[in-house]
Amino acid sequence: MAEAEEEGVPSEEPQHKLRSSGGLEDTQPAAAAARTEERAAGGISVESSLDQFKRRRFFVLRPGTLNQAIKDVEALVDKEVDGNVRSVWLLAEVDHWNNEKERLVLITEHTLLVVKYDFVMFICEQIQKIPLNFVDRISYGTFIFPKQSILQREGEGMRVFWDRLREPTFSSRWNPFSTDFPFITFTYHPVRDISDTFTALCDIQNFREQLKDAAQKVHAIKPIPGKANGVLVLNQPILIEAYVGLMSFLGNQNKLGYCMARGNIGF
Repeated sequence: MAEAEEEGVPSEEPQHKLRSSGGLEDTQPAAAAARTEERAAGGISVESSLDQFKRRRFFVLRPGTLNQAIKDVEALVDKEVDGNVRSVWLLAEVDHWNNEKERLVLITEHTLLVVKYDFVMFICEQIQKIPLNFVDRISYGTFIFPKQSILQREGEGMRVFWDRLREPTFSSRWNPFSTDFPFITFTYHPVRDISDTFTALCDIQNFREQLKDAAQKVHAIKPIPGKANGVLVLNQPILIEAYVGLMSFLGNQNKLGYCMARGNIGF
């Protein structure tokens, strides 16, 4: 579990470990042993090393970046309205057109906050606030698409609903920039396997349990008149009603929704 700073925000130690795992601090014998293991493992080790290199391009992995981001977003929490921060998570939002977007997510005593944070400039660009007593359903499962869709998405995710009686309009479904949806969808952040710290910070199943418990408590304290109270948790496939998504394919392949080092661009 990734708790807020006052409740045990991940320290910088795991990031230092990341920086030293294969850097200048390695001794020559250790490097030689690593090369021997790579030769023994063949293409698998090369592929793994390439994957590790790609993931280290995420700015959230830079030393000090994560802790600074958490401090910045916690400073924007209105404690009179939202209450104290219970936990902080690093996730990826998947929109209705299958686009991935890097997000910091906070569970407070009364609110779920979804933050678009620029890990390059260290600024908060957007905050979406969802009162926990509005959350009425949480679903978890694999992603699916309509039969006619040419899109695919591996892995699992979760969807949080806060108005089960309202369905998205036809125009909202076909507008790639629409935000008028009574739900939000999350999946795992690509850096979740980098270290134990990020594994905990990106743990969707733990996030789901904490969100459910926090919402249940607020439902009991602040029930909404005329609305069924409580949170329904379902294990079911998550449908993304997208059919032809060339832009989402290109964007997700190149991780355009994430703050990353993309190299030099020129002629």
